[in-house]
Amino acid sequence: MSTDHARMEIRGIAVEIVRKDIKHLHVGVYPPEGRVRVAVPLRLDDDAVRLAVISRLAWIRRRRDEFQRQDRQSQRELVSGESHYFEGRRYRLDIVVSDGPPAIRLPNASWMEMRVRPGTDRDAREAILYRWYRTRMRERIPEIIAKWEPRIGVVVADWRIRRMKTRWGTCNREARRIWLNSELAKKPVACLEYVVVHEMVHLIERSHSDRFRSILDRLMPQWRRRLDALTREPLASEAWET
Repeated sequence: MSTDHARMEIRGIAVEIVRKDIKHLHVGVYPPEGRVRVAVPLRLDDDAVRLAVISRLAWIRRRRDEFQRQDRQSQRELVSGESHYFEGRRYRLDIVVSDGPPAIRLPNASWMEMRVRPGTDRDAREAILYRWYRTRMRERIPEIIAKWEPRIGVVVADWRIRRMKTRWGTCNREARRIWLNSELAKKPVACLEYVVVHEMVHLIERSHSDRFRSILDRLMPQWRRRLDALTREPLASEAWET
């Protein structure tokens, strides 16, 4: 699919324009600051794009205001007493120094215990946490994929987890592979399931077209609520796209 990127300012709002070989124009507003991105059919000129954005200005400004009001997590230092999230729940971190192997456990619904060896610095503690996040995700994802493959009518040949700064998920249609952001371990399981399904639907519909949304409407009627929850939960300091 050919694409062409450009920028324009419309009524004081910077807008990213991405022209693609698609049928319909789509406007998106993305956290954390309310970045505006418009996917535009190749046949539409700048005047048509400007009019389309102006017609949606009230909605765009409302979404940008919502993002501005959201809580954001500052850089985590991985010390006792900090708040950390897992599957949508907030936990207080308890660092326990011991000579045993590094480990994380949840002794109750409020605390996350991290056992570390003496001298383990902040970066090493973060690595321990993210290994644990990935392990927990690996336990969840296979059952989600197995549940949705027959419903969507696709087979996922491969799936992987990695840290991504700009997307919750992505896919390779030719390889039938999906990638999922390790940050999803912090979100409610319903949000993880939505992103998995979103990427699986992309295996049969490349763009965020009317057909793509109609498939989601049919298979997961509550997908918009899950998307709202995904962007409404406390955000990390990085920027994210859905």
